[in-house]
Amino acid sequence: MLYLDFKEIPVLITPRLILRPLCTEDAYRIHLIRSDKDLNKYLDRRISTGIADAEAHILMIENLVKKKQSMNWAIVEKEEDILIGTIGFWNFDVENEIVEIGYELLPSYQGKGLMIEAMKQVIKFGFEQMNAQSITAFPSVENRKSIALLERAKFSNAHTGSIILNPHESFMNMATYILNR
Repeated sequence: MLYLDFKEIPVLITPRLILRPLCTEDAYRIHLIRSDKDLNKYLDRRISTGIADAEAHILMIENLVKKKQSMNWAIVEKEEDILIGTIGFWNFDVENEIVEIGYELLPSYQGKGLMIEAMKQVIKFGFEQMNAQSITAFPSVENRKSIALLERAKFSNAHTGSIILNPHESFMNMATYILNR
């Protein structure tokens, strides 16, 4: 059974990163991520309009966590406690023990192996602590960097006819990737 009864988001540590809960002090960096046109061109979301919009997003994430509908972490480098990205689980399929992973990283931090480092720790948490049997991701087929990251993390492309339902049907050209326990 998928375990979702966490009192709070646990802090996860990797060799270079700390994955911690989002907080209102992250609003400026969340705005940078959510207003970056390159980061958002493959996502079905509106662009952040300012700090107030980013604060509202953080509050929405906190509420989803409280309702056990999401597990989200701020990604920060150990030497500086400033958000460089986010990673988390959402779209929980409790019956089939499936969670969806989502992630984003500021462009100046990409290409350094930071996201795969964060992803491996979050995947381990998903399988070992949440008891997920599968983790899914739905990147745009045009987002070659995201697909390469998923393949590096051992996700495989789920073919048509898979039991995995894509919850993002309104967004065109989405691929379905899966990692089984």
